[in-house]
Amino acid sequence: MASQALPVRGARLGRAVGADAVRGVRAAVIVLPAALPVSTRHGSALSTAAVRPIVRRLARAGADDGLVAHVVRYRFRGWNGGHAHPAQDAAWAADEIVRRYGDVPVCLVGYDMGARAALHAAGHPAVNAVVALAPWLPPGPEPDPVKQLAGRHVLIAHGTDDSACDPELSYRYAARAKKINPDVCRFEVHSDGHALRHHRPEVLALTQDFTLGTLCAHPLSRPVVDALAAPPPLGLRMPLASGFGRGR
Repeated sequence: MASQALPVRGARLGRAVGADAVRGVRAAVIVLPAALPVSTRHGSALSTAAVRPIVRRLARAGADDGLVAHVVRYRFRGWNGGHAHPAQDAAWAADEIVRRYGDVPVCLVGYDMGARAALHAAGHPAVNAVVALAPWLPPGPEPDPVKQLAGRHVLIAHGTDDSACDPELSYRYAARAKKINPDVCRFEVHSDGHALRHHRPEVLALTQDFTLGTLCAHPLSRPVVDALAAPPPLGLRMPLASGFGRGR
């Protein structure tokens, strides 16, 4: 008797955090966790847990604006070459947001491989903004595309001491993106590594500032405004100041 292949589980959205049916959803954040270069195992619960502080922070800050946040649970734990599974799952998640909530603006917030997925999926019609934290952008003769970023607001933040994902590669990526889209900025988190652990409050505050500013019409902070307006390399090597976001 021939064996039957088990069905592949699809990507899923984690539970909604933030706006509810009573207040109504007027904007959505899709949070994309880290992944691996190659793996066909199911998405990692540990990676999902690592981005929950972002979800809670954004949902709480955007509560009065009807902001809802979801984490994507990937089909597979790996990027898997040309399959780019996390990017496919990010695009599916944007479709699902539209199905659930209608025509609301979406921000993709990704970390590590999730940041690469967010950048790849930015061309989805619902996407208004992208936040890429410590993006995994591998070197190679064919650099990742940037044309899908046209018309989007894009923030990249990267630790200068990241030994897992070369920050110089995210700078080069941002420089290419800036040529086709003026609404691109990049912040350098000095003396921080891949996990952005040493300056986590500042990174979370920066993510909140950019997300609410681009989705919910909150005023952007002066450093973000300056970074968007400054020509390369200044606006793409903007230092994230210690204490950013305090007192706002």
